[in-house]
Amino acid sequence: MGKTIKINFRDIEEREFPTGITLKEISEAFSHYFNYPILIGKVDNDIVELDESINRSYKIELYDRTTNLGSTIYGRTCQFLLVVAVKKLLGNDVEVIIQHSIDKGFYCELEGCDLDKPIVDRIAEKMREISAMDLRIQKMSVSRFDAIKYFEKRKQFDKVHALKYISNTYVNLYRIDDIYDYFYGKLAYTTKDINDFKLTYIKDNGFVLNYPTTYTPDFTLDYVHHEKLFDKYLSFTRWGNTIGVTNAAELNELVSKNKYDELVRLSEVYYNNQLVEVADKIYEDRKNIKLVLIAGPSSAGKTTTSKKLQVYLQSKGIKPHQISIDDYFFDRDKTKVLPNGELDTESLNAVDVTLFNKHLTKLLDGEKVELPEYNFVLGKREYKGKYLQVGKDDMIIIEGLHGINDDLTMSIDRRLKYKIYISPLTQLNIDNHNRIHTSDTRKLRRIVRDSKFRGKSATDTLHMWKAIREGEEKYIFPYQDGADYIINSALVYEIGVLKVYAEPLLFNVSENDESYPEALRLINLLRNFLPIPNDSIPNDSVLREFIGGSSFNKE
Repeated sequence: MGKTIKINFRDIEEREFPTGITLKEISEAFSHYFNYPILIGKVDNDIVELDESINRSYKIELYDRTTNLGSTIYGRTCQFLLVVAVKKLLGNDVEVIIQHSIDKGFYCELEGCDLDKPIVDRIAEKMREISAMDLRIQKMSVSRFDAIKYFEKRKQFDKVHALKYISNTYVNLYRIDDIYDYFYGKLAYTTKDINDFKLTYIKDNGFVLNYPTTYTPDFTLDYVHHEKLFDKYLSFTRWGNTIGVTNAAELNELVSKNKYDELVRLSEVYYNNQLVEVADKIYEDRKNIKLVLIAGPSSAGKTTTSKKLQVYLQSKGIKPHQISIDDYFFDRDKTKVLPNGELDTESLNAVDVTLFNKHLTKLLDGEKVELPEYNFVLGKREYKGKYLQVGKDDMIIIEGLHGINDDLTMSIDRRLKYKIYISPLTQLNIDNHNRIHTSDTRKLRRIVRDSKFRGKSATDTLHMWKAIREGEEKYIFPYQDGADYIINSALVYEIGVLKVYAEPLLFNVSENDESYPEALRLINLLRNFLPIPNDSIPNDSVLREFIGGSSFNKE
């Protein structure tokens, strides 16, 4: 009898297997624990694809599309399936460009082809055909120079340029049938496991690829068009095309030539122009607007944006006053406790909405109100003689998690409110097929800020991120369509700057910690970018809120 190894699955079951067995074969032995195909595994805290050979005893975890990791693998592989379908159907000269996320899917365009709905329907049918063929998705390690030569021959210059700026001697290429592609993340084992998706044509633009998510793993939801958000993404993408910076390689080229200063200035002007525009809109309706409400997900840049907007409004002769939602938290001993025993600090239940609305009503009636200040150390509201009285032509700016949820300001007529949604809607991608998640930009911002201002490690932030994202899905994203204006706080150059601060913090995450695979993924993402120093970044930049040196923050 040959040598055997013991595999412990989740501390639920342990089995013996022959040495050299693949993780795919092992996963089949535990597949009865899953409702969907297993897509990826974790072997002693290392994310491993299913074709990996296992030669010693391990503790393993396996993931299907109901998990965050599995969903990421499913989505990335689905994108490769799309690329292959387009090449097979329309030819190698037609290029898929995956632009950005929208409604839990990806907005895509085709280059070299006049797009219409029948073509999109044919692509979807071809994807289903390739999925049903159960084609093995093969990975091969090749020299970076050989990969560059391969993509040069096929005129895929986005990949040629992207590979130029990474230092790896070898890179991984993936193959479905006779189509090769480069992805900086891992893929599923076979096309058969990617069997549920939808393509939705968007007139005159492109189409959206949707697939099952961790929220609806059983099926793919129909695409819901978020027009304001979509238009904001599109305008940023067009601006990126205009200035010639649409991917990591184009950014890296400017950095390598020491020409990033002008790009920093252009990015800051683009962001500031949005504030000029929104200030103009508020000014035009100044006789009606009494509340300016600002909300957005974690690390969107709400604090800097609200303070800069206050300055812009003041320059127009408007007198704004800022009120913090955080000061109206219930005392800690009165905060609702969740079933898991933790305090419910993310939902609107954590805010004394009744008192908040009572104070708003009085202020808008011209009364003087003593405002509370929340002591986060003691976990209680305090009154320290901070009074506010609002003139009849003044405005109140309210910034916070629930800002654009009407339930927060239920006593105030909707016509008196102006709602602003803010998020860094990342336009920059690595190449045509490797996109950067908007949430990754925010995560890097948060890691840097938590370390610099809150004494938290990257490990701490990564541990919190799942709860942060769940809170955003419940309490922020459902209300974004109700915003009067959307501000994109993304800066096209920022990942190069964040790399300088975030990379050392991520390398400090222990290999034994559960967040290590995510830290490694972010490190691999950052390897696609050259570092950018902070010397050209103005003190009022939204990025200063995270890296320090902001003229709006007391440090």
